[in-house]
Amino acid sequence: MEEKKLDVNSIIGFGLIFVILIWVMYNSQQKEAAAQVKKAQQEQVEAKANPTPTKVVSNTEPETQKPVSDSVQVAQLKSSLGSFAYSATLPSAKAAFTTIENELVRLKIANKGGYIVEAEIKQFEQFTKDSGKKVQLIKDGNANFNIELKTNDNRTLNTKDLFFEPVLTKEGTNQVLTLRLKAGNTQYLEYRYVLKPNEYMLDFAIRSQGLNTVLNTSNPLNLDWSIKTYRNEKSVSYENRYTELIFEYEGGKDDYLGQGESKSDDPVDVTYIAFKQHFFTSVLMTDTAFEKAVVVSENLVKDEEKDTLFTKQFKATVPLAFKNGEVNYNMNWYYGPADYHILNAYDKNLDEIVPLGWGMFGWINRYIFIPTFDFLIGFLPFGIAIIVLTIIVRIVMSPFTYKSYLSQAKMKVLRPEIQELTTKFAKDPMKKQQETMKLYSKAGVNPMAGCLPAVMQIPVFYALFSFFPSAIDLRQKSFLWANDLSSFDSVINLPFYIPFYGNHVSLFPILASIAIFFYMKMTTGDQAMSAPPQEGMPDMGKIMKIMIYISPLMMLFFFNNFASGLSLYYFVSNAITIGIMLVIKNYIIDENKIHAQIQENKTKPKTMNRFQRKMQEMMEEAEKQKNLKK
Repeated sequence: MEEKKLDVNSIIGFGLIFVILIWVMYNSQQKEAAAQVKKAQQEQVEAKANPTPTKVVSNTEPETQKPVSDSVQVAQLKSSLGSFAYSATLPSAKAAFTTIENELVRLKIANKGGYIVEAEIKQFEQFTKDSGKKVQLIKDGNANFNIELKTNDNRTLNTKDLFFEPVLTKEGTNQVLTLRLKAGNTQYLEYRYVLKPNEYMLDFAIRSQGLNTVLNTSNPLNLDWSIKTYRNEKSVSYENRYTELIFEYEGGKDDYLGQGESKSDDPVDVTYIAFKQHFFTSVLMTDTAFEKAVVVSENLVKDEEKDTLFTKQFKATVPLAFKNGEVNYNMNWYYGPADYHILNAYDKNLDEIVPLGWGMFGWINRYIFIPTFDFLIGFLPFGIAIIVLTIIVRIVMSPFTYKSYLSQAKMKVLRPEIQELTTKFAKDPMKKQQETMKLYSKAGVNPMAGCLPAVMQIPVFYALFSFFPSAIDLRQKSFLWANDLSSFDSVINLPFYIPFYGNHVSLFPILASIAIFFYMKMTTGDQAMSAPPQEGMPDMGKIMKIMIYISPLMMLFFFNNFASGLSLYYFVSNAITIGIMLVIKNYIIDENKIHAQIQENKTKPKTMNRFQRKMQEMMEEAEKQKNLKK
């Protein structure tokens, strides 16, 4: 039998078949690799939207996954990520988390992005005491932290989309978590978190190594930080009023964006940025000042009936400058209560985050009211401490109350004579004014004496108005029917919503409004009686009588959603003031004696002071000019 030989055509045919088979296998492998990469990317997106709740307290991962080693996959990752494809090939390139915690805070940091995805304040509960829900400043994707990376090969990458390799160690009693986004074994961007025992503050550092050959260092890196703040208190409107963005700049100055639909600013030399909620705050501090920053605050409460989950959206963008081709910033994070004592102890000007009032008002709170209240709550229940503080304030201010009431009594005694002058010089207002001033001078009465004591009390009034809403010590502390002195004290829940009032009835504002009504009835009524009518001017007596009814009504609406501790203070303060005034009126001041004293003063030679003399000269000059014109 003849042996079959391979001719040239057979060889060519087998060669073509072999090439086709190789092409089919390669194409199939490539499609499979592409599908796997696409699936991995989709899983990363889903993991970002729904973070895995598994708690990891070491480098042990909740699941094992082989590193990407296939040459095709590596090639595809490199085509999209460049040098940072190296990190995507490591075992840490998956949706896993590392948890660090102490007695005060619990922080969960994701491999993807390397930033904090959960921040729980362990000793505070949300909304009400014993609610079972801890305050969480960060959860469910409400915060982002990202650095935009521009590479030398014209790529723009975001750290929030890339995987860091975590290493958890201990240095003494400190927990140290180091996360590295690697472009090679010795080339990486590093985040370093250091959490100490019994501290809300943790050290944080950002530095790079060997990336000067990978990144475009001609411009700074942009760091973006944002938080969508969760509501943590009973009243969303009251909490939102004290939720604001605060920053320190230019070597110690501080400022805030304030309230509004959308606010922004671009300060320079920024050393800290605080996303403050009512009683809690998230702060990013830096030892090396950011050259500039863009900060934005957007109000998320458009409708208080519906928008009850979030309060504001805060955003900050700062540049990270290169030095010798690398980035190196030592920073701090603070996740915790906006407590004046805690923040002030860090000696980093963080106490300015607590809104105690500007200028002298803040000084009064820092050096008078805070130490006094701290002393009282050391041995008294919080509600009783507020009452005792109020009594102390009213006793200290009682001399001003006495001066004010005495001035009103003198003006009331002189009112018949002033009315006579008004009738006598009805057609000559200038002459009437001159004679009225002479009467005041002879009687020894200063018409401004009643105003000055009231002006002196304004700093105290405003300081306390700032103190009570900022006192975290009152949070979830009960007194009588109020279960939280830092929030409203509802006694009736309404089935409907009243604009500017709410859907509940608070009792302390009602009591405070009643006290204000009687207080104004006593003071404003006497002022209306004593105030001399002015030619061509509105009748102040009528206006004051109207205010007697309008002011308590405004108080009722304005304070219904305010802290019950503040309403308690105003109720007790006005009740005590009424009592003091009744004592002054019935047992200290005698209008008959005042009248006799005024008549005696008229007989004595009276020298005018410089102000009275100047006023007299001005009126005489005006009278002279008037006569010349005639």
